[in-house]
Amino acid sequence: MHDVSPTLVWFRRDLRLSDHAALSAAVARGGPVIPVFLRDHTVDALGAAPKWRLERGLEVFMAALEEAGSRLILRAGPAREVIPELLRETGAGAVYWQRAYDPASVERDTDVKARLKEEGIEAESFAGHLLFEPWTVETKQGGYYKVYSPYWRAVKDREVAAPEAAPSDIAAPGEWPDSAVLADWNLGGAMNRGAAVLAKHVSAGEQAAQTRLGTFMRDGVADYGKARDRLDVDGTSRMSEYLSLGEISPARCWHAGLRAQAEGKAGAGKFLAELAWRDFAYHLMWHTPHILEENWRREWRAFPWKEDRRLREVRLWEQARTGMEVVDAALREMYVTGYMHNRARMIVASYLTKHLMVHWRVGQAWFDDCLIDWDPASNAMGWQWVAGCGPDAAPYFRVFNPESQAEKFDPKGAYRRKWIAEGQAQAPQSALDYFDAVPRSWGLDGSDAYPEPVVSAREGRQAALEAYENRDF
Repeated sequence: MHDVSPTLVWFRRDLRLSDHAALSAAVARGGPVIPVFLRDHTVDALGAAPKWRLERGLEVFMAALEEAGSRLILRAGPAREVIPELLRETGAGAVYWQRAYDPASVERDTDVKARLKEEGIEAESFAGHLLFEPWTVETKQGGYYKVYSPYWRAVKDREVAAPEAAPSDIAAPGEWPDSAVLADWNLGGAMNRGAAVLAKHVSAGEQAAQTRLGTFMRDGVADYGKARDRLDVDGTSRMSEYLSLGEISPARCWHAGLRAQAEGKAGAGKFLAELAWRDFAYHLMWHTPHILEENWRREWRAFPWKEDRRLREVRLWEQARTGMEVVDAALREMYVTGYMHNRARMIVASYLTKHLMVHWRVGQAWFDDCLIDWDPASNAMGWQWVAGCGPDAAPYFRVFNPESQAEKFDPKGAYRRKWIAEGQAQAPQSALDYFDAVPRSWGLDGSDAYPEPVVSAREGRQAALEAYENRDF
């Protein structure tokens, strides 16, 4: 007899209907499908902006499910307790989900799968958050890749399955289990008054993701190779926000890039390489999970970075008042929009870890709290790559000079004027929004004088080079 018991589909950072292997498998299994989202420790651990963005994503995803004749059941608590409760309530005979790869999620999922199988419940996990599962990419010696270039050569010609359409019909159960109310969770509460400012810059959901991808492929990808580094133009794909919450699959982005490449659009190859760079971060996190919290190169434990967040220079960096315009502009862009240009991220990270000699973990934690496109693997690898303790061969030679970087990538100062109000008689709203978003306790006002540099570009660079070259390991 065909098993028509319901299937629970446990959604996590995969808030989409199309190209969703777990959802498609649940529909194919037959019987009702019950979509579920759990507020567990991995959700509660999110920073203010990522948690606020998750709430926006859930709102849109819930509406999409309802339009498809389904709904999202919200529950709070540990998965090992909540999933069995839902199984008892619904009579479901299977639980499907798409994989996560950070250590906390892996531990949780492994435990849940083992417990369910002990109870005779079908429990299956599926790929979908990455292009290539981390354990499937190996060196010729059978190990993992530690440098990106050979990793890219190993995967660039691999086949990626074409994205699947959303199911045409998601069977509903005769009776839905009880659900929490999303608003009662108040996921965005920690944003306080900054939430209203941030909301002006966010368009959440699967449809928004696909629209952005289509616009970029039509208008932006051809120039992506050069434009992606310019701070003063809209030259990036801006897909990171949507990939972070799985509102679009990397496979859909990959195939869009392949089509653009076939059409002769010059920047498409670079776009594909950047998608693989994201996968590389997960490759490293899977094989060396300590990258999230410790120096990837363990010998760097001996490096004398400062770690006290109460230090004046750290406070000024967090408040975007370092006196280095491009650094401050980037940090304010992040505080206002939840996003920071990738080139700017490198400049900002270099200034903190090298000019100010502050530990990368301090910056990582600030990004964890402020980025709506927060991603555990990309954030950790990015900070360690810049700091010099990550996967790179000659770390200390790369010190980003904020002044020369600004001259090269924001030659007319448009980016800096967009985000820094001080000194402008008629500052744009984007710059003024910063003062509406920051905590009142900071006591900042757009009419204040712009601060003097905490450390100059030249002096900071020289001190950094000396410290890096004189390390005793």
